[in-house]
Amino acid sequence: MNNRIKTSDPAVIALCSVAESEGIATVFDRYQAQQPQCGFGSLGLCCRICWKGPCRVDPFGDGPQAGICGADKHTIVARNVTRMMAAGAAAHSEHGRHVALALQKIGKGLLPAYQIRDEAKLYRIAALLNIETQDKEMLEVAYDVATKTLEDYQNQDHHKGCHWISATLPKKRVELLSHLGVLPHNIDATVSQIMARTHIGCDAEPKNVFLGGIRGALADFNGMSLATELSDVMFGTPSPVVTEANIGVIDKNAVNIAVNGHNPMLSEVICDMAREMNDLAKGVGAAKGINIVGICCTGNEVMMRHGVPLATNYLSQEMAILTGALDAMVVDVQCIMPSLPQIGSCFHTEVITTMDENKMQGARHISFQEENAVETAREIIQCAINAYTRRDPKRVNIPNIKQTAVVGFSSEAVMGALSKIDADDPLKPLVDNIVNGNIQGVALFAGCNSTQTVQDESYQIIAKTLAANNVLMLATGCGAGAFAKHGLMNQQATELYAGDSLKSVLTEIGLAAGLGGPLPLVLHMGSCVDNSRAVSLATALANRLGVDLSDLPLVASAPEAMSEKAIAIASWGVAIGLPTHLGTMPQVTGSDVITDLMQEGAKDLFNGYFIVETDPKIAGNKLVDVIKQKRQKLGI
Repeated sequence: MNNRIKTSDPAVIALCSVAESEGIATVFDRYQAQQPQCGFGSLGLCCRICWKGPCRVDPFGDGPQAGICGADKHTIVARNVTRMMAAGAAAHSEHGRHVALALQKIGKGLLPAYQIRDEAKLYRIAALLNIETQDKEMLEVAYDVATKTLEDYQNQDHHKGCHWISATLPKKRVELLSHLGVLPHNIDATVSQIMARTHIGCDAEPKNVFLGGIRGALADFNGMSLATELSDVMFGTPSPVVTEANIGVIDKNAVNIAVNGHNPMLSEVICDMAREMNDLAKGVGAAKGINIVGICCTGNEVMMRHGVPLATNYLSQEMAILTGALDAMVVDVQCIMPSLPQIGSCFHTEVITTMDENKMQGARHISFQEENAVETAREIIQCAINAYTRRDPKRVNIPNIKQTAVVGFSSEAVMGALSKIDADDPLKPLVDNIVNGNIQGVALFAGCNSTQTVQDESYQIIAKTLAANNVLMLATGCGAGAFAKHGLMNQQATELYAGDSLKSVLTEIGLAAGLGGPLPLVLHMGSCVDNSRAVSLATALANRLGVDLSDLPLVASAPEAMSEKAIAIASWGVAIGLPTHLGTMPQVTGSDVITDLMQEGAKDLFNGYFIVETDPKIAGNKLVDVIKQKRQKLGI
């Protein structure tokens, strides 16, 4: 591996050579240009909250030990990480609000481009939220579900928690969070309060600031839960589908359109319209018509519902353009690199922004509203077809690298597979195999990609360690993308890497579910907003056993945590009781108070805690040890 190119993906390495020969800077070049990065910032010791500064505190004790206002290193670090949690909550919850508002309009018959694709799930959610459905039409139920969901953004009663947290976590966990005063009553108010309390001259007690951040992280969980469940109602609950992943899914004989971002509202319609407009693409010479590929979490959304192949994950999104065969990249919100239009301009690629609150210099903007979804999708696809006619065949360079991936394991799909073994009690096979040790525990992989680590490498190393120790693995987001690209989401990976007892269980379930072989080594549960799927499954397991989530042999890992959303996810993971591994050094180590609070203090409060370990081999073994300790406490 070239040390300048921090990736384990051979397709990325091949395309970085193209970029170098073309004189195009990529994310890896920009990372090198930033070296050495600010040491104060890496420790979380920079404060830019007011214009008296910026201030920074000397970590060695020789220079200033407080900012101009008097805030010490512990307050500065606490404010910084808490604001990150608020931003993560805002990002996921804004996605959820968008989906809930759309469902409310569907309930009123105002969005003919959309429909209810999982009516049964709609009624299950209504029951979960204590909504009366008798003698109501389906669309009226949809409206009521959306309206009650939106109360989680509007409720002003501080003594009344958000509906979705109360409905989705075990009672014991809700009671603990309520006792600690960290249950959010309103997503928007929680984010707003964090920004207010971290303003200059407000909350300066580090632990109090941090616990305010935990409330924001739980608001993030609430927003993720409602976004996932309502998306399933509107677009269909995923079930296993076989597809492919990595850059080789781009086809030189097709009009290639990449959907990138996190919100499925437009990409779902693009998939529908692409089928209708396929002949138009063939008419301009694209023998295979239109080829939709996914990037990042919008890619995960359409992959699990439509089998759309995944081109790549966050850190290597520029590489899709460097193939010279991508005709359009359509972006919505979150984790979209502002470099894309510049790289697109070096080729024929149309980079198209679609959300009015998310634009980029140099990109074409086609405004999307749900009311004009079909027209917008048609216009975007036509732009891609037009761009195809400008493609230079001599500049096409698509590495022939791709892997088979079996994806789409919603919690309902997992329960459905288990029901093939025991229809009366689907959880029993899982419980029995955990108790008898065939499955030692469960690990949830989440998180991003980061240039602070070698792209995708830590995911692979940790997963292989856990698999050999008979740990069942679930994954979402760019972590899921890493596993899919590197061939760890298929049956062959189970045969190669799973321990004997895990392999036996995965084979029994896979055969019973009609897959003709074992379940894949890592189960794909969706985009990063879909982490709530794993919690739903864990909650069912905890309720079945009469224990709290923190009692289960259950761990989480974010080997390449990078974004504010990842900080929020990891923080609510700890708050609901999960030992949570971070593979990148968090920007909090300038404060021993906050560092200790995230580990030992969090363990005392929540029975969940952070495990910071940048060496993936050591991290994998640490997670195995934690699972063994959990099993010992349960007496199994």
